[in-house]
Amino acid sequence: MSNRFQPQDRFAAGAQYIDGGLVPGTSGNSQDVVDPASGRTVFTYELAGPADVNAAVAAARDAFPAWSGATPGERSDALHRFAGVLAERAEELAQAESLQCGKPIRLSREFDVPGTLDNTSFFAGAARHLDGRAAAEYSGDHTSYVRREAIGVVGSIAPWNYPLQMAAWKILPAVAAGNTIVLKPSELTPFTSLLFAEAATAAGIPDGVVNIVSGAGHGAGERLVTHPDVAMTSFTGSTAVGERVAGLASGGARRLHLELGGKAPFVVFDDADLDAAVHGAVAASLINAGQDCTAATRAYVQRPVHARFVRDVAALMETVRIGDPFDPATDLGPLVSHAHRDRVAGFVDRARATSRVVTGGARPGGVLGDGAYYRPTLLADVAQDSEIVRSEIFGPVLVVLPFDTDDEALRLANDSPYGLAASAWTRDTYRAQRATRDIKAGCVWINDHVPIVSEMPHGGYKASGYGKDMSVYSFEEYTRIKHVMFDNTAMARKDWHRTVFGDR
Repeated sequence: MSNRFQPQDRFAAGAQYIDGGLVPGTSGNSQDVVDPASGRTVFTYELAGPADVNAAVAAARDAFPAWSGATPGERSDALHRFAGVLAERAEELAQAESLQCGKPIRLSREFDVPGTLDNTSFFAGAARHLDGRAAAEYSGDHTSYVRREAIGVVGSIAPWNYPLQMAAWKILPAVAAGNTIVLKPSELTPFTSLLFAEAATAAGIPDGVVNIVSGAGHGAGERLVTHPDVAMTSFTGSTAVGERVAGLASGGARRLHLELGGKAPFVVFDDADLDAAVHGAVAASLINAGQDCTAATRAYVQRPVHARFVRDVAALMETVRIGDPFDPATDLGPLVSHAHRDRVAGFVDRARATSRVVTGGARPGGVLGDGAYYRPTLLADVAQDSEIVRSEIFGPVLVVLPFDTDDEALRLANDSPYGLAASAWTRDTYRAQRATRDIKAGCVWINDHVPIVSEMPHGGYKASGYGKDMSVYSFEEYTRIKHVMFDNTAMARKDWHRTVFGDR
């Protein structure tokens, strides 16, 4: 334990990061950060309250004129330095992420941290490409062009499942475009957001550009969403909370970006490489213990290969190694909390009456008994209209349903309020093309599920929200467009003046 991240030492000054430094919260309410692998409290801090949000927003507001006025090259250079500092601190970030979330250290080292470094490097380059449309004479007598301008102070709220990557997804496009930001991470998982902000300061990004308020939703979150100096709200989390955020944000007519829940279909046609589909289904349903809004959750498998798929997925799930997140051999760690573990178990327990638990469906005992662990779980013989098919479970649970025709497969895939991600597995290029056209989701993979890249956008359809993270498309969220028009005639009287003055 002695070589693990020590939050009580790193955050002795407080768990808020405002105007370039760590400070304590002032809400009067404390929060425990619990290691979900052991149930042990590893850090206690004072939550941010409305006064802390006010201070963070004021710092961001004061920093905005200089930061938005910097050249794209200057912002790019700062973000390149930021990427370098993050690389130097990669192991600390991985240790902190695994401690607060319970995710396997292999996942933190090989997915979360490298993805964040790549995202930072991408936006360092993208900061120099905030282009408007080229100038042209659309009216004949005037030259028009478009400017992209920063919006102002962005208030962002991030979830607990990927605290480091979500901090990056929120902060990087906002500051690359010239905005300043106040981010509220989940109060359960503040560590890596604070480390991220510290690294920004160490890289020379000015004080006040990046601020972190570690607080609860009903106090700090609501104040951030409704603050009159916040020009934009960006939220990632559940659809239910997203609807609440949208209602609060609408009062100020501010820009709103929502990345919400998911219930991703995993469609396996009878010509698929079944071994690849089986391995893909297990990996995509269990990544981050299934606490991923793009995780494979609903497998629709064509009837000729359905029984084999169920058998092989169950067998492969049973080989997954559950254990200490800091053991490099561990494949699956605990869920984020005991309360969330119990919520996931409740879905499975209620489903037993009408479906078959093929494997899993239980909490491990022994040395893992004190942690928030849940075994990889596969359910079959489920109904399309059942709770476990319709609701977002957010745990290591996969359900499998059969289909007969291609039309039925695509209808079932779309039969969900969500539309964040999906995949189709087939060797037939025509089937693949149809799936990418007809499945209503913001991302459709063919013969894979989960990989993301910084150059491509991430965001959903329907109840999964709107707007994009990552890629240059995210700048559409974090910039506003200004039309500038120059008269080219140098004439006092314009032709259109006749609509007012007639022939005078």
